[in-house]
Amino acid sequence: MKVLLTGFQPFGKDTMNPSFEAVKLVPDEILGAQIVKKEIPVVFRKGGAVVAQAVREEKPDIVILVGQAGGRTAMCPERVAINIEDCAPSFPDNEGNAPQGETIAEDGPAAYFTTLPIKAMVQKMQENGVPAIVSNTAGTYVCNDLMYHLLHLLHTEFPNVRGGFIHVPYATVQNYPKQPSMTIEEMAKGLRLSIEAAIEHEKDLKIAGGATH
Repeated sequence: MKVLLTGFQPFGKDTMNPSFEAVKLVPDEILGAQIVKKEIPVVFRKGGAVVAQAVREEKPDIVILVGQAGGRTAMCPERVAINIEDCAPSFPDNEGNAPQGETIAEDGPAAYFTTLPIKAMVQKMQENGVPAIVSNTAGTYVCNDLMYHLLHLLHTEFPNVRGGFIHVPYATVQNYPKQPSMTIEEMAKGLRLSIEAAIEHEKDLKIAGGATH
């Protein structure tokens, strides 16, 4: 078995991105599965193209994308990606792109649901002391764009490959004192546990994972 695990390059004024720093700390083999790691640009559409190339070259069984969501308090496996790119002109990607209400894939559905066992992943992290919760929105920025591109690719070309996205909080080392954070080592632990759960559970657990707001 092979797992493709990706994280983002540094974004904006930050000199590091905890998503890829955590990815780098994940073991190269988990439960007998080879872990292939890839750094992804924080650029609309370009990130999706890089992931598509990696999927075609590596032919993984599972793809897990990882990105930072400042302000989150826990590891957040995402449930859904929506077919929209939308951000403020004051918050462009790393190449200055700031799409506003643009469709990602004209031939794609309004949304794709993850094919990862996100509730099993959350449960395993929580049982091992890593804060985790199911997230029901990946936003409309580059993270959602990347997740949608991946799931559209898997749906149209690789239906037997499972994939999805995990958001991580700020890293403690980034020193945003008024924001929740987590050490990169704890993020890496959460990713390892998530990969274990994805390998162990082809179908998700029948447990609560919704939200009231």
